[in-house]
Parts: sequence; structure tokens; C-alpha cells
Amino acid sequence: MPSEHDNPGYTAFAGHRIVASGPLRETLTGVFAYAKGGREPVQVFEDETGQAVDFDLRGSLDEVLDRALPQPKRTGPGRPKLGVVSREVSLLPRHWEWLERQGPGVSAALRRVVDEARRREPDHARARRARDAAARFMWSIAGNMPGFEEASRALYAGDDKKLQGLVEAWPPDVRAHALRLARHARELEGPRPTR
Repeated sequence: MPSEHDNPGYTAFAGHRIVASGPLRETLTGVFAYAKGGREPVQVFEDETGQAVDFDLRGSLDEVLDRALPQPKRTGPGRPKLGVVSREVSLLPRHWEWLERQGPGVSAALRRVVDEARRREPDHARARRARDAAARFMWSIAGNMPGFEEASRALYAGDDKKLQGLVEAWPPDVRAHALRLARHARELEGPRPTR
């Protein structure tokens, strides 16, 4: 189950209308209120991946949030109140030796290594994942809409102007969200070289 800190963006649709959007807690609060009104089913999308995510909406809002945002169980060292969960890491002796030489603790050294790797990740790799998320969302909610296939091709070609024209006939909230996800991918790519 995703944590609120892993990805702050979720968007919930009832049919083709957005009923809630934002961090997971905020989105689920909106979805819960909407669903309790006995209205049409809601589909929640994780913005970072474009995937639909299911949540159990039975019980009170507090019960829904407790299930969706579970508190880490204390199983050993760690700082659960800060979201730190103890997990097992398998490394070879040479890796442990290197980590132990890196300063004030193995955990801190591992966090620095991971953070550095994330910073060095090429923009094009992050942009590709963002573009895939936009495509996944479009496929889930707009796969049968007019111009879908051409819109998908325009998305992957990075042709924002063509994409915008192709999705113009789509319901406003679907169109706006698809274009927002596509714009995020474009921003990660950076400016295109001029010829």
C-alpha cells in the first residue's frame, strides 16, 4: 500500500468528473464523503504511476484512513513516528565494510547513497515514467474516447499541441488531468533543442 509520503498526488474520478484530488489523506476524505452520498462509483488514480488504486471505504472515515495509511509496526530499530521502518538489507561483507567507513552510521550512509542515486537519475528516465503514467491514465479512463490512439501517439511523440487538439472533445476533467500529466513529463524533459 502506498504511503502518504511516497507520493502525494492522487486524483479521484466519478465517471468523467474529478471529485477529489491531492495528497492521499485529502483525496480519500473527499472520496469518502462523495461515496457516502450513494452516488456512482469512484475510481482513484495515483498521479505518479497513472494506475488505478483500490481503497476499502467501509466503516468510518478514520477506519478508511487507518487502512489506507497504516502506521508502521515496530519490529526493531527505527523511528516509527518519523516514518522509519526497520527492514532487512542483504549486502556482501565488502559492502558492509564500505558503509561502516562512511561516517556516523550505516543507515545514514545508505540514505545518502540512495538520495544521491535519485538525484543523478537522468531527466529522460523520470520523464519516460511520467509519460507512461499519463498513458496509463488515458488508457484506463479514455481508452474508448474519440482520438484516443492518435492522442497516445502524440503523447509519446512529445507533440503537446497535437495532443491538446486530439483531446479537445474529451470531458473537461479527463482532458485537463491527461494534459496535466503530459505537461509534467514535458517539464521533466526540459526544453527541446532549437534548430
